[in-house]
Amino acid sequence: MCRLFGMTTCGPRVRATFWLLEAPDSLKAQSLRTPDGTGLGWFSLGEEPVRDRAPIAAFRDADFNAEARYTVSHTFVSHVRYASTGAVDVRNSHPFVMSGRLFAHNGLVRGLDELTTWSGDAELARVEGATDSELVFAYLTTQIRQHGDTTAGLIAAVRRIAAELPVFALNLLLAESRRLWALRYPDTHELWVLNPAMDAPEDSLKMRSGREHGHMRMQRHREPTPTHVVASERMDDDPTWRLLAPGELLVVDGAEATSLFPFDPPAHQMTIADLSATEAVSQT
Repeated sequence: MCRLFGMTTCGPRVRATFWLLEAPDSLKAQSLRTPDGTGLGWFSLGEEPVRDRAPIAAFRDADFNAEARYTVSHTFVSHVRYASTGAVDVRNSHPFVMSGRLFAHNGLVRGLDELTTWSGDAELARVEGATDSELVFAYLTTQIRQHGDTTAGLIAAVRRIAAELPVFALNLLLAESRRLWALRYPDTHELWVLNPAMDAPEDSLKMRSGREHGHMRMQRHREPTPTHVVASERMDDDPTWRLLAPGELLVVDGAEATSLFPFDPPAHQMTIADLSATEAVSQT
């Protein structure tokens, strides 16, 4: 099963090294079970989305390991892939970039021919790969453009997909500069959130676990930095990890987080029995 990771602060730029490389269940460690692609996205000093992807496992990817250690940003989206739709190819690796946003997905949606007809020409022209995830992102981006609001567009897109297309799972992360949206939908896969306060006076904030020690290195700052971390599974033994409820859309805007529940259950919910052998393996 693909794994998602997202992190955002209220503005200060930090490094996500602990979560990506050093945590007991870091994304690098998770990639031992999800070998079909790696990607890390962040926002540049000019607030533009930047991403680097490769069709190999994160633990084998030297670029991922270097960027995870040294990249500084206020918002990150990362993904390790277990392929279900689309070949093992860099163009099918997450996160995707479109209209100033980063996007990563964990799950499976069918009806891609129909979904393609829902997106605008401008968004379809940006699609490079052959995954359901990127087509979902194109349609979501179309709806955001038409609504003029990211949250409203995301809700409209997911509602239509859930009403008209077969859905196994639609867990997703969407990021803009200093903003993050996390959706667990419906209850097929887990998605967790942690909100640790990073207020260590040193350059390195030590995060302890029952199995090992790690460090999240960051720029010095004087004030505590509220940080939201979202992941497909708990990455350390911090007891304050919270499992998102089925259908919960978490909207993190700077230091403020809001939970919305705007969705009905999928009208065409798929089960493992509805999937091909390859799809079933990728989703379990």
